[in-house]
Amino acid sequence: MSRLPLQGLLVLEFSQYLSGPSAGLRLADLGARVIKVERPGTGDAGRRLSIKNLWTDDSSMLFHTINRNKESYTADLKNPDDLALVKKLIEKADVLTHNFRPGIMEKVGLSYAEAVKLNPRIIYGAISGYGTEGPWKHRPGQDLLLQSMSGLAYTTGNAKDNPMPFGLAIADNLCGSQLVQGILSALIRRQKTGAGALIEVSLLESLLDFQFELLTTYHSSGKLPKRSKVNNGNPLLSAPYGIYSTADGHIAIAMVDLKQLAKAIHCNEMMGYDQKVAFSLRDEIKSVLAKHLLTQKSAYWLEKLHAKDLWAMEVLDWERLTKHEAYSCLQMEQTITTTHGKEITTTRCPIRINGERIFSPKPAPQLGEHNEKINKELIGDKHF
Repeated sequence: MSRLPLQGLLVLEFSQYLSGPSAGLRLADLGARVIKVERPGTGDAGRRLSIKNLWTDDSSMLFHTINRNKESYTADLKNPDDLALVKKLIEKADVLTHNFRPGIMEKVGLSYAEAVKLNPRIIYGAISGYGTEGPWKHRPGQDLLLQSMSGLAYTTGNAKDNPMPFGLAIADNLCGSQLVQGILSALIRRQKTGAGALIEVSLLESLLDFQFELLTTYHSSGKLPKRSKVNNGNPLLSAPYGIYSTADGHIAIAMVDLKQLAKAIHCNEMMGYDQKVAFSLRDEIKSVLAKHLLTQKSAYWLEKLHAKDLWAMEVLDWERLTKHEAYSCLQMEQTITTTHGKEITTTRCPIRINGERIFSPKPAPQLGEHNEKINKELIGDKHF
């Protein structure tokens, strides 16, 4: 793509692990120049956080997946000389992001109040775990912990199951995405008024927003939502919503009229139920359906359901998904070659602009890899 929409914007990323770097990744893919400001010697703590014990070069595979398309600048923020250089960068920057606990950036002299003195047009994006006030503000903002205490762990699994977290860092990724939304809106306003902004998001607020249907229902009824005892898919939705075993696999069935479903799959036992009891007799209906679906293979049921345009799909693992034509035509993969020559297959930016897909094959940086380049381009030779 000849010109990405954020081309020309300079972003300083004082972020580590997942939430802040995921925001930086999206900004970088959309054309911004993203510089990770990292501590000398160790860098972003995500460099040492491995997934499945996978490492690439001297950093974890996880670090490479979320920090591609960026530059690395090392600076000790407790060192006055290094801090002075970082402040020079802030003077040139359009956006600054961090996901430190409340008070850390204030302690090193890089709070929003200090940053805006250096650069009144700065968009300052801050991620915290639980906000900047209240008794939890200094608690560790880690994804599993946030899923657990936000109520989200009670939305997955069946009623008899223990609280069950999502199998991915949903809080980090949602919060990073919402930070990008805030930053982009502030950039639009700055274009109109010239004013910078402080954008604040937290993992907890992101997960509460994620559960807006559940929380609205709770506030309206005063009752806690209950998961299905059988094949739970969403605690707010009636039968048949859920995932069901078949003779050779699993299929997912979404919002479907019970009478239409019963006719489509020739299930006489279900014919006695209608939508009036789809929620009140949810577990009973799901049990009948689950028993019936075990009698044939997934392809058989999907053919019947799709013939009547009913909402159902096969449940795929990644191996089967990535071999499917529907996946291939999306072109969601890209190959990145690291500084040391190792190839990594990862996902591309999911956004298309004017029909064009965005591929960003630039690898994650080595720690401090771009210090000399950044010093010359953004701070000036006179300092060295």
